[in-house]
Amino acid sequence: MTDTTALPPPSGPDVIRAFVRTLPNAPGVYRMLDAGGEVMYVGKARNLKARVTNYTRPDGLELRLQRMIAATVSMEFVRTETESEALLLEANMIKRLKPRFNVLLRDDKSFPYIHIATDHEAPELTKHRGTRRRPGHYFGPFASATAVGRTIASLQKAFLLRNCSDSFYAARTRPCLQYQIKRCAGPCTREISLEAYGELVEDARQFLSGKSDAVRKHLQADMSKAAEDMDFERAALIRDRLGALALVQSQGDATAKSVEEADVFAIHHEGGQFCVQVFFFRAYQNWGNYPYRPRADASLSDAEVLEAFIAQFYENRTPARLVLVSHELAEHGLMEEALTSRAGRRVYIEQPQRGEKRDLVNHALNNAREALGRQLAEGASNRTLLEGVANCFGLDEPPRRIEVYDNSHISGTNMVGAMIVAGEEGFSKKHYRTFNIKSEITAGDDFGMMREVLTRRFTRLANESDAEADEVEDSGMPDWPDVVFIDGGAGQLNAVREVIAQLNLPKEVTFIGIAKGEERDAGREKFFMEGKDAFMLPHRDPVLYYVQRLRDEAHRFAIGTHRAKRKKDQIKNPLDEIEGIGPTRKRALLNHFGSAKAVSRASLVDLQSVPTISRAMAQLVYDYFNRS
Repeated sequence: MTDTTALPPPSGPDVIRAFVRTLPNAPGVYRMLDAGGEVMYVGKARNLKARVTNYTRPDGLELRLQRMIAATVSMEFVRTETESEALLLEANMIKRLKPRFNVLLRDDKSFPYIHIATDHEAPELTKHRGTRRRPGHYFGPFASATAVGRTIASLQKAFLLRNCSDSFYAARTRPCLQYQIKRCAGPCTREISLEAYGELVEDARQFLSGKSDAVRKHLQADMSKAAEDMDFERAALIRDRLGALALVQSQGDATAKSVEEADVFAIHHEGGQFCVQVFFFRAYQNWGNYPYRPRADASLSDAEVLEAFIAQFYENRTPARLVLVSHELAEHGLMEEALTSRAGRRVYIEQPQRGEKRDLVNHALNNAREALGRQLAEGASNRTLLEGVANCFGLDEPPRRIEVYDNSHISGTNMVGAMIVAGEEGFSKKHYRTFNIKSEITAGDDFGMMREVLTRRFTRLANESDAEADEVEDSGMPDWPDVVFIDGGAGQLNAVREVIAQLNLPKEVTFIGIAKGEERDAGREKFFMEGKDAFMLPHRDPVLYYVQRLRDEAHRFAIGTHRAKRKKDQIKNPLDEIEGIGPTRKRALLNHFGSAKAVSRASLVDLQSVPTISRAMAQLVYDYFNRS
């Protein structure tokens, strides 16, 4: 009798040896795959054959690598022309595949920039985030949108540049409020000539490029000349502009006198976790910082984690001319070569030992140490609260993921559902979700809204995730919630149970209803669970305060989403309602007539004269606005 039992695929050093025989002595990138076909590790090598050969002798390697080698059942390779090309490809693959044995960059946010557009007669000053398609000058990155907004407001006072849209600019027949409050020079109605406005744009560009002294001296000379000419109103205006410039330069908690442009990286580890602080210095000014917490094995050194982090950080960003680091990188020269290739200009990496550069690195290192300390303290506090949640609600173990749902609408309009998520690290805002209510629901039917939200949420979750291994790779947050809080009493909870019973979920989830106390008094909430009578928690119980915070956060998020949707509907352009009018034709109409109101008053002949608008399309637009 033949034994048909399937044998596990061969793995470990023997598998790797079979690949080594055919590998070239050339640079490239290799991937190690497990029995399920998942990529466990991505690495790069100057010599693929020599590098992979090291994995055939695991005895001398650290335990983490031994586990990886033992689980390897296959490998994949990509040959590159140079080692720096291999480094860039490795960073790209790590970010895309998220292998569990690599250092992973988490929370990879895009940073905002200041953009001075140059494709218009009167360039505008705006905030920009994303791909740089529009022509102009980009300055940044800034660590937060708030910092950009504050800087733009000060730059408007200093240089009087417009920040309105091109369509708004074209429709002006008199200066807007920005001109009245002295934040715009008014080029739209020629309160200033385009030549003079161009000089303001050039001053702003030079200032943001680091030539602040030249701009200040130029303004001081203009102010002195205006005073000599007895033009005191103009002198006062220039004085206010100089004050605004001083305000821009004073922003930030650390300035640089000798470092015009640099990105500063400092890493600290504690309790098996890492924190990398990134500071951005441009035009001798601190444009903000951001803390990252990369996922890495605790056995790795700070320098190893920092090196892998920097490679991934610049995978889709342009590096500064100078990169300052807190630890010496093992492949310093290779990293410089790779960043130079990406930036298209020379990039230097330094680990400063003295002077102002060292002070900047120490400042970043102190911030990394404090940020990680706060995170660990918050984590310990949250763990205690989650243990309290398990005790109060009779759970077998502390929940790793809590979801809270709430709805928001006004008389049945702009109905939205909202989900917030919390875990051991506090609120996880990257996992928040909103649901636009799509079905026909009676106005004010909160049961119906919650029924739709939960049906959509858990149907998709059941289809896309594995209940047996529900880990989100980049954060460690499970896909499946352990506990779900519903804003409502017994009726709301019964409606939820009906939905869940129909879905036949593969994983058990605890649902808890929260009913507001008498006279909606916080602290007197009643909790409803299946198989239990309604109960209350002690008035001063920390768990009660924690649940109140969760509910209030869900309420805040739901109301904010509803208001944003309502505002969007209120300012909707009527051209968006016309079938066949897409972005290109809409732009052509607005550029020609200046506003949607002017389009509504246009004759059929005028509409036909607009480029890209055919006779049939002109008739469609005309009929829409003249249906009566």
